[in-house]
Amino acid sequence: MFRNALAACAVLSALAVSGPAATGPAMAGPNGDAYPSRTITVVVPVPAGGSVDGVARILAHKLQESLGVSVIVENRAGGAGGTVGAGSVAKSAADGYTLLLHASLHVGAPFLFKNVPYDVTKDFTPITLVASGPLIVSTAPNVPANTLKEFFDLVRKEPSKYTFATSGFGAAGHLAVELLKHEANVDALVIAYRGATPMLADLMSGQIQLVADPMVASLPLVQAGKIKALAITSLERSKAAPDIPTVAESGMNPLDFGSWYGLWAPKNLPPEITAKLQEVSAKVLADEDTKRRFAVLGFEPIGSSTEAFKTFIADETARTEKIIKDAMIKSQ
Repeated sequence: MFRNALAACAVLSALAVSGPAATGPAMAGPNGDAYPSRTITVVVPVPAGGSVDGVARILAHKLQESLGVSVIVENRAGGAGGTVGAGSVAKSAADGYTLLLHASLHVGAPFLFKNVPYDVTKDFTPITLVASGPLIVSTAPNVPANTLKEFFDLVRKEPSKYTFATSGFGAAGHLAVELLKHEANVDALVIAYRGATPMLADLMSGQIQLVADPMVASLPLVQAGKIKALAITSLERSKAAPDIPTVAESGMNPLDFGSWYGLWAPKNLPPEITAKLQEVSAKVLADEDTKRRFAVLGFEPIGSSTEAFKTFIADETARTEKIIKDAMIKSQ
């Protein structure tokens, strides 16, 4: 399902890019000024240094080159799955100068956290699906398993010895671990860290034994032999990490699950500004230099149409809700 939805978005993105030029004459903003005429802020509701931040900074740099105004990234991390930063965007003026770059956790937050101060569907204007990428499922270097099947066989024998982790409660890596736990029929504690850096440090030292995380942080550690990759959560091997087997090749049922990143604005963004931002984003995401920079992070740039992104959000929201309910993840 995930791969099919991404494919549909990619097709519509290609059609959009091949259409009329994206950067036509300047348009009037809500106050009558030409848009854009001043700095655009892209809010990232999590700490700097992670995958969301990396995607945002590449996109912001490319948008700045194309739009001719400053485009800055502002990290507004306040915990609760990014709901604090996202909430600040929801309350901002719908003028195209404050945008939100967030991961798939954005659509899952209402099922995971209490008192989320916005409605994901009603309080934001979807602009485009920016990028996606599979996760690397890794274990500590001292764990005597080389496949997921071998790993879960060990867990079933001595479950008290194994602790699983996630870089963020409800993040894509958390849901991927829950899906793997369900298939393997094991019940293990999943510790939620505040970011990938402390989680991976504990994985390297052997304090935790299983994580699923985007390539941007995990792959360099795998290549350095500091953690052990067991599988990648895509149906085919990744060009960025061809030596890492798929989940199916690692002894379990196929798993098509990844981390994705989108661009939103506050609700009621004027349609002409939405179209401008979508078209320019699609154009820069189709650029070969952008593709190379995303590939280094283990992501594929997409740049979907706004309508395709809306459909994708609806599908991913339903899928996320089901995973959370099936895994009986309790809200915080």
